[in-house]
Amino acid sequence: MPTCASQPPWRPSPFVLASLGVHGGALAAVLARPAAWPWALGAVLADQALLAAAGLSPRSHLLGPNWTHLPAAAGARSVALTVDDGPDPEITPRVLALLERYRAPATFFCIGERIERHPDLARALSESGHAVENHSHRHLHRFSLLGPRALRGEIERAQEAIGSVTGRRPQFFRAPAGLRSPFLDPVLQRLGLTLASWTRRGFDTVNTSADTVFDKLARGLGGGDILLLHDGHAARTGRGVPVILEVLPRLLDAMLGAGLKPVTLRGALA
Repeated sequence: MPTCASQPPWRPSPFVLASLGVHGGALAAVLARPAAWPWALGAVLADQALLAAAGLSPRSHLLGPNWTHLPAAAGARSVALTVDDGPDPEITPRVLALLERYRAPATFFCIGERIERHPDLARALSESGHAVENHSHRHLHRFSLLGPRALRGEIERAQEAIGSVTGRRPQFFRAPAGLRSPFLDPVLQRLGLTLASWTRRGFDTVNTSADTVFDKLARGLGGGDILLLHDGHAARTGRGVPVILEVLPRLLDAMLGAGLKPVTLRGALA
């Protein structure tokens, strides 16, 4: 994996570049004509609102590259199953057993602190052929409000924790809840990480109905999809069963029945 020093200079997305232009134009307008400050302020505030809206949309591409679908090189029948917020000592081993039964590789976006608390689980995931990727170190609710230095610290700490335990540094990053700011893209670029969100999710951290979660994930299921479930912070059914454990076998049956092939995000790159 390239080192930070080998990364090319960050290039802002067209949307971010236009935003920088708005701010620069507003400043120039006020300097040239101080009385124009209300219009300049209005333009800056409107631009800030658009930036915030882009950051609150996990599947948005406006702030920079973002995987919401597998690249064509992954193959027309490939689907990526991703699992967030672990590892969890109760749920993750049972998820691992289900995946082993189906011989289905998955991508686990893990929290650095949980990796440090449960290194054996992280090693088991990696040694079983699954990919362990970066989901920040603490999964802060205010992650999208952090500045560049704090963002880099959160992500680098998770990189180090995962790399030291599994022997492989992550190649992908997923923001907590998918929320981010314009500061994230340059940080990821300098760390050699690719942002990945999803094609669809079942909201299985709050939805206690396995049927509803399954329907959200399986409806329209097709090649190139990136699906999201949770082993950490998992909701439970009325019977007390983690939703992922009831949904996962049905989802894998649906994938295999449709002739779809589970792959990791790293596998999609290969």
